[in-house]
Amino acid sequence: MAKVKTLDDLRKMKDELKNKITLREKADDPESLVQIKVSMATCGIASGAKEIMNYFIEELDNQNIDAVVTQTGCMGYCYAEPTIEVTLPGEKPLVFGNVTTPKASEIIEKYIKGGELVDGIIPDSYNTF
Repeated sequence: MAKVKTLDDLRKMKDELKNKITLREKADDPESLVQIKVSMATCGIASGAKEIMNYFIEELDNQNIDAVVTQTGCMGYCYAEPTIEVTLPGEKPLVFGNVTTPKASEIIEKYIKGGELVDGIIPDSYNTF
């Protein structure tokens, strides 16, 4: 963390933190925004979910993409941590597993910005014979 030496340093730090909080907690109309939920149970945190969440917050802010990034508890996919759920406006949520920073970048570029499906989707249901 940077050292605060002047009042301007403090104001700059306040503005940066406020922008990050705003990105995470837009609650007026979340259905009109991209929603990203990061599984932050013990297994997710141990697998790097905190870093993935921070990456999404920073990258979406840098690219001026309106989104809500929140954390959630266990999604039940411990074998595929870190996991995230991405919901585009008007679409069904998709859960991605084994999310790394490069995979998060791909999800932003291809799925969130372009609507193109990418590898790593965990099916929400399947049929057996």
